[in-house]
Amino acid sequence: MNLKATKTLEFDKICALLSSCAVMDITQKRAMNPEISANIKKVNLMQSETAEAITLLTKKGPAPIRCTSDVRSSLKRAHMGGILSPGEILGVGKVLETAESLKAYPDEIPCDVLGEHFEALCTDKALRRKISECILDEENVADSASSELRDIRRNLSSCTNRIRDALHKITSSTYQKYLQENIVTMRGDRYVVPVKAEYRNEIKGILHDTSSSGATLFIEPMSVVDENNKIRELKVKEKEEIEKILMALTEEIASESKLIEMTYLTISELDFCFARAKYALKTDSFRPVLNDIGRIDIRKARHPLLDCKTVVPTDIRLGKEFDTLVVTGPNTGGKTVVLKTVGLLTLMAQSGLHIPASEGSEISVFDEVYADIGDEQSIEQSLSTFSSHMVNIVEILKNVNEKSLCLFDELGAGTDPIEGASLAMSILERVRLLGAKTAATTHYSELKTYAMTTKRVENASCEFDVDTLRPTYRLLIGVPGKSNAFAISSRLGIDDEIIENAKKYINAENIKMEDILTDLEKSRQRAREEREKASIYRKETEKIKSDTAQKNEELTRKSDKIIERARKEAQEILEKSKQEADEIIREMRSLKQKQHKENMMREMEEARKKLGEKMKSNSSKMAKSVFSAQESFKPPKSVKLGEDVEIVSMRQTGSVITLPDAKGDFQVRVGIMKVTVNIKDVRKKKETGDLAKKKRISSSSGESFSKTMSLSSELDVRGETVESAIMLIDKFLDDALLSSLGQVRIIHGKGTGQLRVGIHAYLKRLSYVKSYRLGVFGEGDSGVTVVELG
Repeated sequence: MNLKATKTLEFDKICALLSSCAVMDITQKRAMNPEISANIKKVNLMQSETAEAITLLTKKGPAPIRCTSDVRSSLKRAHMGGILSPGEILGVGKVLETAESLKAYPDEIPCDVLGEHFEALCTDKALRRKISECILDEENVADSASSELRDIRRNLSSCTNRIRDALHKITSSTYQKYLQENIVTMRGDRYVVPVKAEYRNEIKGILHDTSSSGATLFIEPMSVVDENNKIRELKVKEKEEIEKILMALTEEIASESKLIEMTYLTISELDFCFARAKYALKTDSFRPVLNDIGRIDIRKARHPLLDCKTVVPTDIRLGKEFDTLVVTGPNTGGKTVVLKTVGLLTLMAQSGLHIPASEGSEISVFDEVYADIGDEQSIEQSLSTFSSHMVNIVEILKNVNEKSLCLFDELGAGTDPIEGASLAMSILERVRLLGAKTAATTHYSELKTYAMTTKRVENASCEFDVDTLRPTYRLLIGVPGKSNAFAISSRLGIDDEIIENAKKYINAENIKMEDILTDLEKSRQRAREEREKASIYRKETEKIKSDTAQKNEELTRKSDKIIERARKEAQEILEKSKQEADEIIREMRSLKQKQHKENMMREMEEARKKLGEKMKSNSSKMAKSVFSAQESFKPPKSVKLGEDVEIVSMRQTGSVITLPDAKGDFQVRVGIMKVTVNIKDVRKKKETGDLAKKKRISSSSGESFSKTMSLSSELDVRGETVESAIMLIDKFLDDALLSSLGQVRIIHGKGTGQLRVGIHAYLKRLSYVKSYRLGVFGEGDSGVTVVELG
């Protein structure tokens, strides 16, 4: 990739931000110069790695990467027979520890791409444990590294304690007056006391040092000479034992050096993937859709180096309807931001980074990205010259092809406007014919005409707020830019007379063009306002639709619940009816055993009448319950004598033996029994084919009728806890809905008010509660809540 372009587009600043997201030294260096691939398969692979890393970071938290230092030189030295220091061995141990943690990091989260890296990690738990047991830190070996080292250090501690005890006796006895200070110090590796020079002969011992003034002599008393000698001998042994331990650890590391190095590089690769993921999360970036045919469609793109709180997202298109985009308008910096945004987002995508734009944005993979934005070009102001532009453009024209993206800022600027405009058009035409995708900025009017009259070339402009004299950085494709020179000058304080005189010098055609652009801009603003209103209306409509669907779903759940309860109660009524019928039949059978036929027939008639009354009562209940829960069939308007009908609640067929009375009651013979039923509980026999379809609804009878007859519109929950009160209220409101009660009262009392607050919080969440209020005078005041259901 063209290095000049990456520098011009300030891609190095993106790299610095990426580097700060890495953990390992080697990854941080790599992030400062990442691979910018022109292979779409490789770019897609890197994008997939970043996407999977984001998923892991989001679900599992930070990756457990703890090794920071580069261990490759240490591994090489170990392989060549050198002895590694405790710090180097500790670094290898961190690599093994990190590999072990990373191996278990994904857990059950599928990793189609990163899985290969996790599988490539080599773990050596035995070596890792040995290193952690033997090495304390960068400088020290643990006592537990060997029994010999432990014994040596125990003896060293004993000797040191004996020396301190002996010297303490000297500093706290009659010898104290001979000492310059009442302390014990070290000279070399020997314990000494500071003796005043004039008392040199009062304390027998070996002189090791003298103060700069000569007033203090540092003497090792003879009483501790032997112990100091022992300490020196033990320290030599300690050093030799530490070397043995380090050598043994180094040999084990050397035997696995190749695998450890491969693991280290794999960890670095994973660290780089997670660094890209961290950067994407920080910048709210998304994975772009890639192509290799030069098509760019970036939605709500944000320049990654501008403050995300103030930058205005913009849409950028190139390569589909047009291959060259000419951005015109005032030279205020807005156009340059567009160029740098396109270039930077392309480089980021080809480096495996997600881009700061909306999800679904499309970007192309190019072989080269060329940018002519000047050596010292900044986002706010152009400082380039004509000659520096031309030198750069000459190099671009030598190498550009159909796989190139070219970005030209203020093309043709810095020279005579007529010649500069002509040269700019000629350069754009050459690049277009070579097949490259191009975005160029200019303030020459001639290039607006070129864009309007040339195939696959499109005008664009950066929106400019004349009132604030600031660009909005929003790209308007299809709208040529205005210089706004007069408006800006007027806002800055130029006299109106000067402005009017200046307009006289402008060609009439140019004035006409500016007027057309002004009208076009006004039309565009009106269209945008209408689109924004339409978007608001659409969102409101979607919200209403969503709320309605949610409410309907809740009502459906409530309805299902009510019907289920009705079905259960109807089933209980039916079971009770069957039991009573069985009992009456048993009584009728016992009558057969009587000897007098007349008495038998009379008692049978009484039993039949009793059964009929029971059936009539239960049938009425069943019919009314069915109709209150859900109408399941259409009863006949009339019946005829001898006509066969079906008693729906009993699921029995019989013959009509009496016509209905004013209430709709009539008798039906079912077998040997006469049953009184209501016309609403029967269907004509030709309709029985529909019975199977209605069984579920017909069986859901019973409850609605009985509830309506017995349910009170008032519930007293005084003395209950909030939880138990809510359970009672829940059932009470279900029953009220089933009974079609529009208003109910809940008595909770006044008390501390906690019960009232809890009940109101619960009622507020129920969609079928239309409203609720505290009672007024005569209703119970604040001790009662009146609930409207709907």
